[in-house]
Amino acid sequence: MAGLHSYLLVSGLLFAIGLSGVILRRNIIVVFMCLELMLSAANLTLVAFSRFKGTNGLPDYNGQMLVFFVITVAAAEVAVGLAIIVALYRARQTINTEDLTSMRG
Repeated sequence: MAGLHSYLLVSGLLFAIGLSGVILRRNIIVVFMCLELMLSAANLTLVAFSRFKGTNGLPDYNGQMLVFFVITVAAAEVAVGLAIIVALYRARQTINTEDLTSMRG
């Protein structure tokens, strides 16, 4: 059975991959997917702590309930984020972050 350290290691690796993708990538859709990967890493951490840090040997479900709220916010973020990406593509005909540095239309 995998312990808490294993889950935290996987979560840290997922978060690091997402962070490196946000910093290094130029395509805004890849950056958006890396942000979602970082949210998934945070969700994995919340579930791992709620599972292994309960009282009297029983899991504490508060962290798992918080994951549902994070997933709900992530779904709203996807809807708004994709709408912004589509609007940017229609206005500028590109989704590279280097081309989107100015706020002018």
